[in-house]
Amino acid sequence: MAQKIYAGVSVDVNEEGYFTNPAQWTREMAAEVAGEEGINLTDNHYAVLSFLRERYGKGEALTIRSVGNSGIIDIKGFYGLFPGAPMKKAAKIAGIPKPSSCV
Repeated sequence: MAQKIYAGVSVDVNEEGYFTNPAQWTREMAAEVAGEEGINLTDNHYAVLSFLRERYGKGEALTIRSVGNSGIIDIKGFYGLFPGAPMKKAAKIAGIPKPSSCV
């Protein structure tokens, strides 16, 4: 298992860079992961990240549609916050495993 250092803390990640232990995640780490993805986090980003972490914690499936129906942001806005591959990037930044809906 690989490790990376975020916010001065060594965390376990898989071969794609996703956290293998979501409990290790902090907001400060999220900012560093986002920087690697070329994203500067705003309050809107953190609201989406919190939503994803909460849903993941409940064992619910994470999809772009669920984010669009969250009341936090619509799908177009989600793509704007996390361009290219929004669910993959958002999950990585949120410190949760890549959703099974992502290839």
